[in-house]
Amino acid sequence: MVAPLHFRGRSVVDGEPIELWSVDGVLTDQRPAGEVETVVDGGWLLPGLVDAHNHVGIAPGLGVTIEQARGFAAADAQAGALLIREVGSPLDTHPLDGDLLGPKFIRSGKHIARPKRYLRDYGVDLENPDDLADEVRRQARDGDGWVKLVGDWIDREAGDLAPLWTKTQLADAVEVAHAEGVKITAHVFGTDALPDLLDVGVDCIEHGTGLTPDLIDVMTDKQIALVPTMIQVDNFPSIAEGADRFPTYQANMRKLHQTAGAVFAAAREAGVQIFAGTDAGGFVEHGRIVDEVDALAAVGLGNTGAIAAACWSAREWLGAGTLRVGDPADLLVLQSDPREDLAELRRPAAVVVNGEIIAD
Repeated sequence: MVAPLHFRGRSVVDGEPIELWSVDGVLTDQRPAGEVETVVDGGWLLPGLVDAHNHVGIAPGLGVTIEQARGFAAADAQAGALLIREVGSPLDTHPLDGDLLGPKFIRSGKHIARPKRYLRDYGVDLENPDDLADEVRRQARDGDGWVKLVGDWIDREAGDLAPLWTKTQLADAVEVAHAEGVKITAHVFGTDALPDLLDVGVDCIEHGTGLTPDLIDVMTDKQIALVPTMIQVDNFPSIAEGADRFPTYQANMRKLHQTAGAVFAAAREAGVQIFAGTDAGGFVEHGRIVDEVDALAAVGLGNTGAIAAACWSAREWLGAGTLRVGDPADLLVLQSDPREDLAELRRPAAVVVNGEIIAD
């Protein structure tokens, strides 16, 4: 039994006064009987942040154990990321769902790729690309509402980024995913893989540094979301530096890095739905969701738009709770309005998960 908590202040979502209690980890607008601890009376309340591209089951060198994954998840939660969309992991992280003081998860199963066309041992490598739809069905049933494709990766024969799948294979994959009741997303760095992916109707693009104005228009028209992982894109120069055997790929990655800010700003201006994701688990450490919020604000989302992309807008997109009656009591308590100063997100007065304070 979790002791009741009381929260009174203003909602960051709309600036309006709000008063809530948590009872057994669930929010209510009715004061419960008995003793109640007031956590805040006069501060600001924000639903838990969302890291919409995260891999708690991945670390350099692989071989992550569930206990290591639990530690990564805890670092994210301490930073305020109380909902994680885990877009691909070789480790089954479902046991973490039993951690009542950890973040909640929405998973996409394992990455689906082809041999030598993605990071080794990260996902499922299909010898026969025509098996893509069947593998999408398997991963759909292993995940929590999403499936993840590797849309492009370096082709060693071409010496540059190139698509992994034909348009027919992708169309079949999307049809199967939607028939299974899940959404499908794709990792894409470059441009060449994007037209087919967008045309067949994937639900989201991860990274998207190769977007062009016409492709951005398609994303807007089809309401395809973008998770740009800006703090991961910052690593493109170092990724390129280690690929001396492939000078064309090196040059492409460096160019994609140089133009990324303008690309993402254009996507925002066109009305593409943009959500915050850190890509933690490889080159990026866990617990950096606020760094991604800062980066999104800098490409034109502004403070409010960047917070929304990592909070209430992302939660609505993923079908998760915000601060409504009946939602899980997952929230941040802030002393001041983060829309005025994003640094407030780095110093919460309290982080609350399932009605319990895990950081203050």
